[in-house]
Amino acid sequence: MRIPIVADGFRFIIPLAVVTAVFAALSMHWGTLLFGLALLFCLNFFRDPERAIPQKDNVVVSPADGKVVEIAEDTDPLLKEPMMRVSIFLNVFNVHVNRVPVAGRIEAVRYNKGSFLNAASHKASAENEQNALLIDTGREQVLMKQIAGLIARRIVCWAKEGDRYELGQRMGLIRFGSRTDLFLPKSSKIEVQVGDKVSGGSSIIGFLDPGNSS
Repeated sequence: MRIPIVADGFRFIIPLAVVTAVFAALSMHWGTLLFGLALLFCLNFFRDPERAIPQKDNVVVSPADGKVVEIAEDTDPLLKEPMMRVSIFLNVFNVHVNRVPVAGRIEAVRYNKGSFLNAASHKASAENEQNALLIDTGREQVLMKQIAGLIARRIVCWAKEGDRYELGQRMGLIRFGSRTDLFLPKSSKIEVQVGDKVSGGSSIIGFLDPGNSS
């Protein structure tokens, strides 16, 4: 089965493929091995598999592949009140395409420069370079953050203010190791625990409270 590659990855894959082919043609084995391994790494990193999106009422899906590293009450300047934050760490072997956790309208997109701490560190949520998306579901607001890590130096976001996204739709990616934070209303029912492995677009993070109205 062919696994698609996200378009952003070809700027790395094509040059590496050319250089690898040149070294191979010249029988330069160390160069072939070195650049061949880099090519395989990028092919794996930029893979973009299709996902089965859960069809359930009020569901919140994972915005990224990775491991849940923290669940805590937290605040953010884009939010009116404290919410529950679910933090997901992505290592370099995870799929790095990000997906919207809920269907709705992109109410705000805010990029902030910052540090490049280890994305697994809890300090990364507040101090690292990040891009935040505030999503209006029509009833509640959900905040998603793309956070750069120690190795990641490039946050890619395709979403713009005013855009409408479907549940689990692709909205961007972070290159080479990162973290994604998800802020949910405290009335939400969270279905994951710290240590759980999740898959973007298909794993259920929780459910919004159907009786809550903003």
